[in-house]
Amino acid sequence: MRRISAAALALGPALAFAPLAQADSPASTILVLDGSGSMWGQIDGTPKIVIAKEVVADLLASLPEDQPLGLAVYGHRRKGDCTDIETLVTPAPGTRTRIAEAVQGITPKGKTPMLDAVKQAAEALRYTEQKAVVILVSDGVETCDADPCTTAQALEQAGVDFTAHVVGFDVDDPNALAQMQCLAKETGGSFRTAGNAAELASALQQIASAEPPAPPAPPSPALPGRITFAAHETFGEVTRDPGVVWEIFAADGQQVMDATQIATGAAELPPGEYVVRALRLSDEAVEERRVNLRAGTVVPVEIPFTAPLPKASLIAPASGPAGGMVPVDWTGPDAGMDYIDTALPGAESGAYVTYDYTQKGSPLQLRLPAEPGDYVIRYILAEGMQVLAETPITVTERTFSVEGPAMAPVGSLQQITWTGGGFAEDFLTVAAPGGDGNAHVTYAYVRDGNPLPLRMPLKPGEYEIRYIVGQDSSIAARQVVTVTDIAASLTAAATAPVSGTLPVAFEGPAYDTDYIAFVTPGDGPLGYVTYAYTSAGSPVDVPVPDRPGTYELRYVSTVAGERVFATQSVTVE
Repeated sequence: MRRISAAALALGPALAFAPLAQADSPASTILVLDGSGSMWGQIDGTPKIVIAKEVVADLLASLPEDQPLGLAVYGHRRKGDCTDIETLVTPAPGTRTRIAEAVQGITPKGKTPMLDAVKQAAEALRYTEQKAVVILVSDGVETCDADPCTTAQALEQAGVDFTAHVVGFDVDDPNALAQMQCLAKETGGSFRTAGNAAELASALQQIASAEPPAPPAPPSPALPGRITFAAHETFGEVTRDPGVVWEIFAADGQQVMDATQIATGAAELPPGEYVVRALRLSDEAVEERRVNLRAGTVVPVEIPFTAPLPKASLIAPASGPAGGMVPVDWTGPDAGMDYIDTALPGAESGAYVTYDYTQKGSPLQLRLPAEPGDYVIRYILAEGMQVLAETPITVTERTFSVEGPAMAPVGSLQQITWTGGGFAEDFLTVAAPGGDGNAHVTYAYVRDGNPLPLRMPLKPGEYEIRYIVGQDSSIAARQVVTVTDIAASLTAAATAPVSGTLPVAFEGPAYDTDYIAFVTPGDGPLGYVTYAYTSAGSPVDVPVPDRPGTYELRYVSTVAGERVFATQSVTVE
């Protein structure tokens, strides 16, 4: 018996083509065109349906007017409907123009009832009464459960002189190729494959040739068969490539395909009994399947392996304070992005509250959730997000409070006493009532002290002092504070000479960054031409702009945003 290598993974040569009809007696012919959704696939950036339309239009222009010709299409009207087959043009002489127009209106949508379409076309041609020819152009495997060989044999036996020519357009699926080849062979037709527009045009032109057929070729040897093989590995909830080496042996034990490391593949072999063997490289486990390969058939072999999940363990305290840190001792694969998390009991593997990566070592300091309650600590394997181990933990209440003045001037710095987690990411805010923990006017991190200096807003009104848990931005404690206004005014001459200084008396908070500025009227609150800080006391000498005009003198504070406290108009001459 002959031996093949893994490189021999292609189908054998196509069958020789028989001409469409005798020149002196043209047979009625129907072109069956694939209108299924797969025809939207592209070749070199162009949809296959567009290529097919152009090629068919060119072919029609070359056919004689007296050729009785019709058109049938499948899969062009409805999705998922195996009965979506339609004869668009009844076979007759002089139909080239109508067929060309009908082809241009095809929009691929549905399934591939390829064999039922050929059968209906044969019936439309009255194939049991007269010579009939069907030309099928398809790009995919039969998807409506028909048996190509059985259908073809039935048509051949019932027909007076029935022939089906088949063009496989951009087809590389072994099952599809075998189906098309059997349909053509059993009806005495020709089978061709075409991978692009030029090859499709060539195939159709040769099939449509009106020259007499060549003398019958001597009987050919039995067609080879094809074994396709693939393996997968179930790893917990993940399916993956197991890494296997394939071999194929004949029934007498002779090796007919050398050991080949490949995930999936195929081998072309003579008909006979074979054993397909897969060896998994990780543990040298072997699985075998016996195959009875018949001529011209494709036999798929799928071999499943299983792999156990790695072991893991967790040791953690039974309880811990909300938002606190607990040590977690763990063992496990520590693979890539594995992590330890906290989650609600029964949560999916990807749903966590807090987490940290195992690459940080064991024991791992793990943050607990901010909300008290019952949780689990879990070891998560990154491949497939799979839970390898878990242990329960109760998160207990933690007391939070803030204490500050009931009233405070705008922009003032107030000392706020707090209790709570005290974690580096926790902070205090001043915020308007309502809203969540992300809303604030001013803030300061609790890591900076207790009591903690916290700036009041520059706008008077009712506010809340809040303790914010940085872990989830939740509001842990709050206190109402009334922010009161501060009187402010400016007193300066109404006119000033250019490029000098203008003494300005003022009243106001005089915070560290407050200043008095000459501003062009209409500028925003932070606009200025010249300025001087208020920290030197009242009055303050403010530089006068070097261009004459009417300006606005402003008292501006920026300690918590920005605010213009007082204004006065000054003319610079």
